Amino acid sequence: MSIRVRYAPSPTGKLHVGNLRTALFDYLFARRNGGACILRIEDTDRSRYSSEAEAYQYEALKWVGVDFDESPEAGGPHAPYRQSERKEAGIYDPYIKRMLDEGFAYRAFETEEELAEMREYQKINRQPEGYFGGDWRDASAAKVEAAMRAGTPGVIRLRMPRGTTLVAQDVVRGRIEWSGDGLVDPVLIKTDGMPTYHFAAIVDDHLMGITHVIRGDEWISSLPNHVHLFDSFGWERPRFVHCSVIRGTDGKKLGKRHGATSVLDYRALGFLPDALANFIALIGWSPKGDRELLNHEELIEAFDLSGLQPSPGVFDFEKLKWMNGHYIRSFDLDRLVASVSGFASEPSVQEFYGTEDAELPHGDIRAGLARLSAGIAAEPELAREALRLEQERVTTLAEFAEATAFFFEAEPPMDPKALDKWFKQPQVPALLGALKMWTQGKTEVSIGDCEAWVRDYAAAQGFDKLGPVVHPIRVALTGKTVGPGLFELMAALGPERMVTRLGRALELIS
Repeated sequence: MSIRVRYAPSPTGKLHVGNLRTALFDYLFARRNGGACILRIEDTDRSRYSSEAEAYQYEALKWVGVDFDESPEAGGPHAPYRQSERKEAGIYDPYIKRMLDEGFAYRAFETEEELAEMREYQKINRQPEGYFGGDWRDASAAKVEAAMRAGTPGVIRLRMPRGTTLVAQDVVRGRIEWSGDGLVDPVLIKTDGMPTYHFAAIVDDHLMGITHVIRGDEWISSLPNHVHLFDSFGWERPRFVHCSVIRGTDGKKLGKRHGATSVLDYRALGFLPDALANFIALIGWSPKGDRELLNHEELIEAFDLSGLQPSPGVFDFEKLKWMNGHYIRSFDLDRLVASVSGFASEPSVQEFYGTEDAELPHGDIRAGLARLSAGIAAEPELAREALRLEQERVTTLAEFAEATAFFFEAEPPMDPKALDKWFKQPQVPALLGALKMWTQGKTEVSIGDCEAWVRDYAAAQGFDKLGPVVHPIRVALTGKTVGPGLFELMAALGPERMVTRLGRALELIS
């Protein structure tokens, strides 16, 4: 059997984590098995359709590395791949006619007011809520024809089986059963003539030869409708794969409090596409060997449906940052500089950090990225060394903005707590004065030169440890108590910057 899967979004908003995982699983499964991955746009809800949302889907999926063998853009043997266009081409017409002719579907003409009254009656009388047939499921042909002749707006509904049990086999959850008596009759064709998701998706899945339907477990409630449709047509069912729900570390529904939720927000936050794909793939799926760090090719090689878990997957933002940091540290310096430079100058990133959003920690990142971008252009060697020194410490590309700021600022802001702790030490004025004197007149200093001076000075002053010497120097040069190795830092800043910053520190102390 040739594997054929489809990712079928309804483009009404931005691509979020749950849909990205579905698309990623489709892609990995198809590539692992030498099959085809199809993008089908399910845009039958025209009132909510957004062309901007569709474009966002393309951009986000391309960024993460998910591509398609057949799609609205790439074309393919089953074009068109937008359901609105398929409807206009009349693709669904013979199938809904067949459903009506064979009695698997029926026309219903309730008004919105009548449906509302039905729901209210059911609620008051504590009856199962939903449409179970009303006045039309068993209406005579004459009554239906009269309503149609009168031009009464109506829908076409699926006649769900009564007095029977519907059974489906799910790859993740195994056998699932439903009593037909408790199932509502869903709408297949709306009053505007557009097919609903339930109808169009099943017809398209059959016509496109879809072998596996991978989707979130929120669709399990619709599964009886779909298997009944396949059975009514006499078509072979695809294998259904319902992936676990994604929750935050607090067990609650995923939201902005757990980190950004739309995919391109992660790009703006400085996450790498390979890291995000690696992280998302592991939510609800475990590769053999319990590996956690898998590149693009390794994910394809490892992906298997048997690794999917029925229990809720957890979105741990801190783990994503850890994983992203691993990918950043794997870059050689040239790739790191190119990645940071591209990130800092990306217009969508600038736009993102120019948008006020209390739920996202933007801080002064936009200004920091602009400063870093200017530094890379004006002082490329200093920028390379700054990025190299901070590479081991950051977890996102965005963090380079703050981490490297002191390299390019004429007067880095001083941490008041650091000043209070270290600049009140009695040995500090002499220490900084001696270092300034040693540095003046030099054109460059090496890491070894800096280390030798600090160690010699500490020994000459009788310090058993380097802390009383190292920490005040770091504060004087960077304004902070933490950062990359001091000797490398001193060499990177160079004599001119060190002299200026040591002079400022001495003025603060005096």
